[in-house]
Amino acid sequence: MNKIKISAVSYTNTKPFIYGIEHSELINKIDLSLDIPSDCATKLINKQVDIGLIPVAAIPYVPDANIVADYCIGSKGAVNSVFIFSDVPVSEIKKVRLDSQSRTSNNLAKVLLKFYWKQEVEFTTDPDLKTDALVLIGDRTFGKKSNYAFAYDMGEEWMNFTGLPFVYAAWVANIAISQEFINEFNVALAKGLAYRLELVKELPKHDNFDLEDYLMNKLDFELTAQKREALNLFLSYIGKL
Repeated sequence: MNKIKISAVSYTNTKPFIYGIEHSELINKIDLSLDIPSDCATKLINKQVDIGLIPVAAIPYVPDANIVADYCIGSKGAVNSVFIFSDVPVSEIKKVRLDSQSRTSNNLAKVLLKFYWKQEVEFTTDPDLKTDALVLIGDRTFGKKSNYAFAYDMGEEWMNFTGLPFVYAAWVANIAISQEFINEFNVALAKGLAYRLELVKELPKHDNFDLEDYLMNKLDFELTAQKREALNLFLSYIGKL
């Protein structure tokens, strides 16, 4: 039987999922690669893998996209790892540097600035250009809030804007996946989530960052009906950018 190829994000927020997969029989049925979010999406779009934990902004570009798990990377409010860091208040932001590792968070920043804060902003990916603010996601944000005059947590700001939780990444396939595999996949993911408190003890510590609070409280991993509603709303906003 051909193994199912899976690409997952290499950030701390995915460690519970990876633990569950690697400590289940599922690991013998798949080829697993760990990538940055934008590369997960590219691999799935180009059919280099069958399933990817991909930024949700990339879903419309995936051929035959279908969500294949009951779990995701999400939050109900502040997530503490997806930020617009700024030297000025949001009302004064004129130029933003986007995060080269992100698709969803870059688009979330654009949505919030245009539709929530009503700001006309120029965006760049050039690291050498001086900007008022930057989008930064994942482990690179840990303990960095105090380095900036303003730190806008985009999970919190989306909740303020819409009253909904947010989905940053979902498990998406580009082929038909059997229900038997999906069931086994969900069991493996749930096993990893149940191991989070033990996992915290094994992960590297970060100054000025509460890893236990992040994995147990800030992140919310269940792909609920409300999160699906938020996902559809977010994609509709992207279409209006």
